[in-house]
Amino acid sequence: MLDIDIQYTWLLLFLPLVVAAFNWFFLTKRANVAALTSTFSCLVTFVLSLALLDKTGTDAFTWLSISSVFSIDLGFVLDPLSTRMMLVVTGIGLLVHIFSLGYMADDKAKARYFACLSLFMFSMTGIVLASNIAMTFIFWELVGLSSYLLIGHWYTRSAAADAAKKAFICNRVGDFGFLIGILTLWALTNTLNFSLMEMPAGISETLLNITVLCLFCGAVGKSAQFPLHVWLPDAMEGPTPVSALIHAATMVAAGVYMMVRVQLSIGVEAFPSLSCDVIAIIGAITAIIAAFMATQQNDIKRVLAYSTLSQLGYMVMALGLLAGEAAMFHLFTHAWFKALLFLGAGAIIFACHHEQDIWKMGGIMKRMKLTSLTFIIGTMALIAIPFTSGFFSKEAILEAALHKNPVFFWIGGGVALLTTFYMMRVIFVVFFGRERSHSAEHAREVGGVMLIPLLILAVLAVISGYGFIADRLVPFNGFAVADFHMEMPFYVSMGALVLGILLAAVFYAGSPASDKLSGNAVSRALANRLYIDWFYDKVLVKGVQGILASIIDFIDQFIISGLIVGGLARLTAAVGSLLRRLQSGNMAAYTVLFGVGLLLVIYFTVFYSC
Repeated sequence: MLDIDIQYTWLLLFLPLVVAAFNWFFLTKRANVAALTSTFSCLVTFVLSLALLDKTGTDAFTWLSISSVFSIDLGFVLDPLSTRMMLVVTGIGLLVHIFSLGYMADDKAKARYFACLSLFMFSMTGIVLASNIAMTFIFWELVGLSSYLLIGHWYTRSAAADAAKKAFICNRVGDFGFLIGILTLWALTNTLNFSLMEMPAGISETLLNITVLCLFCGAVGKSAQFPLHVWLPDAMEGPTPVSALIHAATMVAAGVYMMVRVQLSIGVEAFPSLSCDVIAIIGAITAIIAAFMATQQNDIKRVLAYSTLSQLGYMVMALGLLAGEAAMFHLFTHAWFKALLFLGAGAIIFACHHEQDIWKMGGIMKRMKLTSLTFIIGTMALIAIPFTSGFFSKEAILEAALHKNPVFFWIGGGVALLTTFYMMRVIFVVFFGRERSHSAEHAREVGGVMLIPLLILAVLAVISGYGFIADRLVPFNGFAVADFHMEMPFYVSMGALVLGILLAAVFYAGSPASDKLSGNAVSRALANRLYIDWFYDKVLVKGVQGILASIIDFIDQFIISGLIVGGLARLTAAVGSLLRRLQSGNMAAYTVLFGVGLLLVIYFTVFYSC
């Protein structure tokens, strides 16, 4: 391993920003150069991440100082959590960049795409390395901006533009609570620095609950948890490599990472039982509903999107059970195999002339053997086939749930069953049986620049849960293969695995022409996302718009037009009418008015002179 000074962390942090700016302003007409520049910068950051893997330390300078009481530092912290997460971000980022060289080869806005990728890498790196929560929030917002730009890359498509706005707005809702949580945390600890945070003695549980739950709001938005989960499936309108990088492996994991960082800073004892219960319940709800919805999605990317939601629900549930180590273990293994699945889906979509409907595929195994093999390996890890990486990390969460709260253990087991069912549905429909469309009949294996990342990720999907890898790549790992025992979580997982495969085989093996489970009220509800999006759009959004429209109409009609405009007009008319009466042309009346006026002048002159 290279032995370098921790000051190179500044290069690791700011190199992607420099490249993003250079590509955006100077290389818009030289797209291939922009692509190679971004990819090379990602390679450099990955090498630096490897070199800094075992380093610890911190460095910072004051960026903003308002008074002696309040200041914000710009700095980094290197510890087992940040260095391992940094390796995942840069490693998957590099593979996504390489894959994009082929996938986006003919895109007209390739330079802008790679500039936005570099901006995202800078933003995500900032979240991981941030030494204080204010810096985390700044980069948190930059990640939101990067996601908006990448989801809306094909902004001429209304669906992509709408998806980008939806993601941006949903994240802002969560970020409002996150900001309140940061301010509350600062008020309680008198610091924004993670290493200096310490909850004062005797603090009320109510304040702790408010602080923790407000911080969790940020994670709900960024990690797409119920009820702010609705943006992630629509985000699949962006380029598929973006889905692999942002919406599977890194950005959506930022919420989990942030909560683990806060737990390490203030201690798990600062997480009251009420907050923990809420966090675990939100994670469990997300895991369940997303898994059910995935069973009736026909877009291959949306199946993976709901799978991501479900797996993030696993991690959040573990956070609520104060099993942060298990959550991070699953985060690290999930990043590799879910990136593999998204890139594999991208390769299939690319080969099928951008067809995404699984019912218009079929027989892909015969035409894309290596891609199919890597996708199946990723699926094996996701459904927790024994001795793949996903098996060990999912076992860790189930084991923690069994010891902390058996209810969540059985929920996890049910989600494992659904996960196996919907992923085997994809395997049977997409890779086996007959071709169901012209595009599937003419699918061909993708080129090496897209295939190499798949092969690398396939290897990591298998081995990243083993002790010799996990001990190096997973902070605080106590769940590797060396600690595996055949206990209750194993038997439940195996039961869910076997039952899920059998059910999928019954309904989808043998090249069916259509989904045998579709057409009923339940399947329609699941295909339509349990009508949650409809409720938000038609009831909440339209309802709020209607209320606001009524308020604005009242203000316009009765205050602006009625009181201000109409009132001034009536006042002017009344004054004019009064003055018109005074101008009667009667000399006697004028003489009386003159006399009254003269008397008033004399009175006030004498009165005030005395």
